[in-house]
Amino acid sequence: MSLLVIAVIGYPLALIAIGIWRSRVVKSHEDFMVAGRNVPVSMLIGTLVCTWIGSGSLFGGAGLAYRTGLAELWFSSGAWIGLLVAFYLAPRVRSIAKYTVPDLLEQRYNATARVLGTVAIILAYVTIAAYQFRGGGWILSIVTEGAISPTQGILITALAIVVFTALAGMVSIVTVDLFNGIIITLGIVIALPYLVLSNGGVNAIADALPEGHLTALGGHNVLWVVGVAMPTFLLILGESGMYQKFFSAKDAGSAKKAVVGMFIGIVFIETTLALLAIVGRAVFPELADPNQVSLVGRAASETIILHIAANGLPMLGGAILLAAAVAIVLSTGNTFLLVPSTNVSRDIFERFVNSDASDKQKLNVQRVFVVLFGGLGLVLLTQFDSVLAMALYAYSLVGASLTPALLAAFIWKRVTPQGGVACIAGGLGSIIGIAALSRMGVGFTATISGTEFDFASSDYIVIPGVLISLGLLVLVSLLTAPSPEDKWAPFFVENPEEI
Repeated sequence: MSLLVIAVIGYPLALIAIGIWRSRVVKSHEDFMVAGRNVPVSMLIGTLVCTWIGSGSLFGGAGLAYRTGLAELWFSSGAWIGLLVAFYLAPRVRSIAKYTVPDLLEQRYNATARVLGTVAIILAYVTIAAYQFRGGGWILSIVTEGAISPTQGILITALAIVVFTALAGMVSIVTVDLFNGIIITLGIVIALPYLVLSNGGVNAIADALPEGHLTALGGHNVLWVVGVAMPTFLLILGESGMYQKFFSAKDAGSAKKAVVGMFIGIVFIETTLALLAIVGRAVFPELADPNQVSLVGRAASETIILHIAANGLPMLGGAILLAAAVAIVLSTGNTFLLVPSTNVSRDIFERFVNSDASDKQKLNVQRVFVVLFGGLGLVLLTQFDSVLAMALYAYSLVGASLTPALLAAFIWKRVTPQGGVACIAGGLGSIIGIAALSRMGVGFTATISGTEFDFASSDYIVIPGVLISLGLLVLVSLLTAPSPEDKWAPFFVENPEEI
């Protein structure tokens, strides 16, 4: 058995073993959801970074960088800008000390907002978890040279993620993500300079790239930049996993410090991954033609990082990079199954079905839904051709429905329950409605400055979704009675770090 196969199979088995070991400390539903609200800053940074750096970055973002060059960083930079806003919000979020984003929505708005927020999170997060399954399937298929098919690899990955998540929830996730963060950083730090130096250096790489690959727009226009940057900007500000991990922090000050570390980690890793994919375009140009790559078909360019690990690095370096890829897939898949299952147990079962449920009952419900959502994710994989398309639709769903309502809760005292509900419903309905109507043949194209844009495509669907949700938020809030001070006051606490 080669070192590459050992890395890909052995590393997740080690993580599952750690998860089993850590599951012994889960004594309550609170431990499972937010790790007892006792996560130190170092572990919080690790798990926040690993949650965000998922298959969307490893496959979707890297594939985009392979195809368009440095312009891919517009896709990543949306999240970087969003983190600057999150730095301001994090201590306020932790000071409220809830469990889920729908908890916040009900406190600021009403029970309807909680339910709609839960629906949006489930749809988006199960989709995001699903493309982690696809990423793991590609990894297993590539390192075994097709002995494990992509479909078999998807099923194996799904099983590993479901089992790991169901064992100990947030306790196991924050524990292993510190190791995952180290492996991810080590893998890309070794790979990038080696690939450049072993293929003639920076000038040789630049000469081998297509025209425009090293330009800011990569042949695109400003509306394209908005279309790819806005989903990541809006997603990270509405990212329930991030908020749930803020709730896991020891205190508000720790949550704020974690955002600083998260920002540094994400900027470094996403930039390095993009550069690695761009160098990969120069070294392995054949992946630009999907007809020459039978293993993964149309999404060939999205496997560039795996291709580099298997074919462009020494055995040890390739093994570390593949272990990093496994870490990315598993860590993100875990969180994006944990969050929607938490929403069901906390925001549906406990809130509306059995408010007196014991910890054991709530834990059982959550673990059952981890399994069910894993199955739903496998079904969703049949509806998309690429990881990037799945990522953008999921990001847009959260960004258009949850993010405007969440931000308004913390920055606009005048927002009302009716306005918040209209915003979430409008964003949710517009994204789902436009996508569904488009599949039925209804066109959403428009020509702007001589260029045709399809606003039902994954690249641009967020734009009409956000315009609709923001418009409803403002209009309905201004037409309805202001909320009393006790409704908005907890969201405007001064110096929450001192609480």
